[in-house]
Amino acid sequence: MGARTMQRQDTLATLAPGRVVATEASAAEVYLTLTVADTLCGVPVLAVRDVLTAQAITRIPLAPPEVAGSLNLRGRIVTAVHLRSRLGLAPRPAAEAGMNVVVEREGELYSLLVDAVGDVVPLPPEGRAAKPPTLDPLWREVAADVHRLEDRLVILLDVERALAIGA
Repeated sequence: MGARTMQRQDTLATLAPGRVVATEASAAEVYLTLTVADTLCGVPVLAVRDVLTAQAITRIPLAPPEVAGSLNLRGRIVTAVHLRSRLGLAPRPAAEAGMNVVVEREGELYSLLVDAVGDVVPLPPEGRAAKPPTLDPLWREVAADVHRLEDRLVILLDVERALAIGA
């Protein structure tokens, strides 16, 4: 099937066999890291329903450019959203397959099309900072906060705002 399913527990988060990150943080502080155009991002692990490899996507006529189309996930129709397009970035090169991060919003499933998926990691609140004023306006619109992770900055995405296309 090509799907990698996430399982959540209070002290462990499992992304794939052998990729377990132990944490003492609450589940609300645990994030799935992902990459969009070489930018490290994070989404709350509690918002993630599934992580999938590249899937067949059916175009939706007259949909906004951010909407890639729809895919079938075990009998449910899932709207696929290009995060690159949503953020005003160039399309991913055709040779790169990308990944699908399936999230739920108001009872509906959406797939965030990203370049790569990383690990499930704890990001405690003391490492967070407000969005910098120099952050691109489209990124500021979908970002909740930023977090310093070792030598990189992680943009913590607000899933609700990322999916608010045309609002």
